[in-house]
Amino acid sequence: MRIALAGAGAFGEKHLDGLKKIEGVEIVSIISRTAEQAAAVAAKYGAKHSSTELEDALARDDVDAVILCTPTQMHAAQAIACMDAGKHVQVEIPLADSWADSEAVLAKSQATGLTCMVGHTRRFNPSHQYVHNKITAGEFTVQQMDVQTYFFRRRNINAKGEARSWTDHLLWHHAAHTVDLFAYQAGRIVKANALQGPMHPELGIAMDMSIQLLSETGAICTLSLSFNNDGPLGTYFRYIGDTGTYLARYDDLFTGKEEQIDVSKVDVSMNGIELQDREFIAAIREGREPNSSVGKVLDCYRVLGDLEKQLNG
Repeated sequence: MRIALAGAGAFGEKHLDGLKKIEGVEIVSIISRTAEQAAAVAAKYGAKHSSTELEDALARDDVDAVILCTPTQMHAAQAIACMDAGKHVQVEIPLADSWADSEAVLAKSQATGLTCMVGHTRRFNPSHQYVHNKITAGEFTVQQMDVQTYFFRRRNINAKGEARSWTDHLLWHHAAHTVDLFAYQAGRIVKANALQGPMHPELGIAMDMSIQLLSETGAICTLSLSFNNDGPLGTYFRYIGDTGTYLARYDDLFTGKEEQIDVSKVDVSMNGIELQDREFIAAIREGREPNSSVGKVLDCYRVLGDLEKQLNG
């Protein structure tokens, strides 16, 4: 399986680290904003090709699939371009920043028959997999999820603290993780409400947001998001259910009484990004629809589109 990766920033390197652990995978091409960065990352991971243009990778006959870790605003158009070139594609979360663009990517996937997967990593984190396995076994039913997504990003920087060329978004990026996960664990979302704080004078985005969700099963979710939080960074999930309470922190899981649960045997790795990439590769090889295919996560973007209308109204 010969892979090109576009967007060799902080998150792109997490994918490259995961891909190196998957048997039979070759990293062929690295695409990045500057030629210097693309060449440096290509040298680090043994890729034979680097460029600043995605089209250069898509024109290669030794590229089977592409992973997009590019700015949010480019995701939909680039995913469609990959499929137009006959390449399977995994586009990092979010799929798009509009409902119309999300539908367009699905339509292209259906028309081409190519694998199109979205990087909804929470479906693959061992902590959330453990809870999902309990749910599918009939041993746990979600009654409420309480989620906090907190960062300190009053400047336009990435996870490495480096300057970004694009602006992140609480609704279309960070809320997408929880909206999809809640539906995955508790059923289709039938009602959603949102409030947001003041717009940042330079970034032009809301720095604080509150979202409420109701699923078809009657479960509720309360999601708090902030780029203003000067404290521990990341997303923390509390599952309140009929047979227990779970606290999920990325790949780690605890009971409601802070007793750690061993999730090391849930999957072949404790790294959610690696597991996500393993699913992408396996789905292509096996000719099946992957977990977090564009079709399976599309409804998340319907909800985000509805929430955007509320906020802009």
